[in-house]
Amino acid sequence: MGNREDLLAGAKRCLREKGYARTTVRDIASAAGGVSMAAIGYHFGSREALLNAALIEGMDEWGTQVMGALAEATDPDATPVERYTATWAEMVNSLAGQRELWLASVEALLQAEHAPEVRAGLAQGQQEGRRGMAAWIKGVEESAVTETAARTLGSVQMALLSGVMMQWLTDPEHAPTGSEVVAGLRELAARLDPDPDPEWGVGETPPE
Repeated sequence: MGNREDLLAGAKRCLREKGYARTTVRDIASAAGGVSMAAIGYHFGSREALLNAALIEGMDEWGTQVMGALAEATDPDATPVERYTATWAEMVNSLAGQRELWLASVEALLQAEHAPEVRAGLAQGQQEGRRGMAAWIKGVEESAVTETAARTLGSVQMALLSGVMMQWLTDPEHAPTGSEVVAGLRELAARLDPDPDPEWGVGETPPE
């Protein structure tokens, strides 16, 4: 790997071991195999920009891992409800293995209140996350996701994931399982629309 890739790998390691706020430039350089601290400024501009990039890449890797596991385990003939339930089960199961990464994301959010650069990086990651989540649920490529779908379906899915993640970080013993999340959504949907369109199910948006 080159210095840039080494720095990203080192930063991801630091996020998991030390968290966002406590990671220093020296920590990253050391974790990157002794890369010069000056290389951080050269490649990323600042410690914050590097940590943001590492956090977003870590989240992308988590998403790829989850989606890969789902692609292998999910029956191609599964219904939308079955597919969505499997998605939640896999996401919840993976939270325990990525606890440090999720904690780092919460730390970054707190830092963003006083650091515009951090806020901008997180905002960009959220925009990408909305589109990616909408694409998975709809079963299409991200390029096919409309802005409306990203801002509705994608935003709601991200809000649900963030909320469940916070419950798991706080009290994993009593946090909801994937099937419980879907059961709650089904009840909520039934209360909002007691006579849903039979042509689309839970986890899908009506035709645009």
